[in-house]
Amino acid sequence: MAVNLWAVRLERPLTDRETAAMLAVLPPDRRERLLRIKREEKRREPLCAYWILRLALREQYHWRELPEIRVSSQGKPYFPEFSTVQFNISHTDGAALVGIGDHPMGVDIEKIRPVSRPAMERVGDGTTEKAFFRSWVRREARTKCSGAGIGSMLRTETPLEEDEAYYELNIFRGYAAGVAVRGGEVPRAPKICTMDGLLGDIR
Repeated sequence: MAVNLWAVRLERPLTDRETAAMLAVLPPDRRERLLRIKREEKRREPLCAYWILRLALREQYHWRELPEIRVSSQGKPYFPEFSTVQFNISHTDGAALVGIGDHPMGVDIEKIRPVSRPAMERVGDGTTEKAFFRSWVRREARTKCSGAGIGSMLRTETPLEEDEAYYELNIFRGYAAGVAVRGGEVPRAPKICTMDGLLGDIR
């Protein structure tokens, strides 16, 4: 099965009702983790990412609830009760991206923003913010796919392996995004969600 992608541009704050409804459906450990974020506006992106994941799983697998999520020793999230279902989420200021399928994957999305010259030189790929984040997103997606951690590619990015592929995504203006996959089909074009469409059943 191909990797399916969902993305949303977050253009307004969440209401208290929306926040409460979204927190209520999270597995307890995810909910507790997000409640530790003191600034409510900082919860919007991860909350919406998990909400998209829930809706995507309901659409693709007809699951009514978001199952327990654990994180491997290297930081890769997974469903312990459903080992054949692979997923990955990413969020940045104003946007979220989710991928699900039956092959290992990693997704990343980043808002293009000012970057210091030392940071650009450390990554060593590009001399503009856009080039920097295109490189960063590629590295991040690949390490999330492998579960190795971003430190493994921070200084030197390794060539693609035989069963590995990377696809740059042109989703939202002002953002860099991409998906890395192993052993799977070409990912389908992302399904773009609006906030009202995403949260309509809360109202």
